[in-house]
Amino acid sequence: MSVKSSISLTDQQDAFARSLVETGRYSSMSSVLQQGLELLRQKTEAEAVETEGLRRLMQRRVDGPKVSAADMDERIEGMIERKRRAHRVEP
Repeated sequence: MSVKSSISLTDQQDAFARSLVETGRYSSMSSVLQQGLELLRQKTEAEAVETEGLRRLMQRRVDGPKVSAADMDERIEGMIERKRRAHRVEP
C-alpha cells in the first residue's frame, strides 16, 4: 500500500535527488525518497541493536567479579615486567 505525502526539500536535496533520477539510478523521486527512508530505518535499527548489546555488556561488567586495587596494581606491574623482558628494557 502506498501513502501520498507532501514533503519539503532544500534546493540542494532536490537537485541531488533529481540528478539520481536523471542519471537513471532511480526511476522516480519517490523511489529516491523511499530508498533514503529505508536506509535510515536500517541504520536506526542497527544502532538500537548495538546500543542494547553495549548496555548488556556494561551490565555484565557491573554485575561481574570485582578486582581490588591491590590486585590490579599487581597485574599491571606483571604486565610491565613482561613487556620489559620481552623488549629487553632495564627498569
